[in-house]
Amino acid sequence: MSDNEQSMKIDVKMDKDNLYLEESFTDLKAGSIRRLTPVLPDGAPDMKRKVFFMAQTQLMTQGGLIPIQCEIEAQTLSEAMDKFPAAVNDAVEKLVERANEMRRQEASRIIVPGSEMRNIHLK
Repeated sequence: MSDNEQSMKIDVKMDKDNLYLEESFTDLKAGSIRRLTPVLPDGAPDMKRKVFFMAQTQLMTQGGLIPIQCEIEAQTLSEAMDKFPAAVNDAVEKLVERANEMRRQEASRIIVPGSEMRNIHLK
């Protein structure tokens, strides 16, 4: 095996202590809810860990579709469906806040002519 072939190999291993059975539920309109049920390496339910739910949808913007994914704090699928809208809205708000913060950081990096001279200290 050549050096190039060996450098292309990656060491990927499944975490046997963190396995989940994934089920997907959709209304074919608003989005999907994934139920992740913890399982043991033999596939049996792992009752020591909690089941959790993930909301998935897409937001249409001028720039195209943006995937939205977030956890839903729920105990049952029915509860997850009820909490789906609030979870997605919260995720979108956080996404907008993050985008605005990134925009502010970029704006503060703009160099104003003459500003580089203010940072020079004469001895």
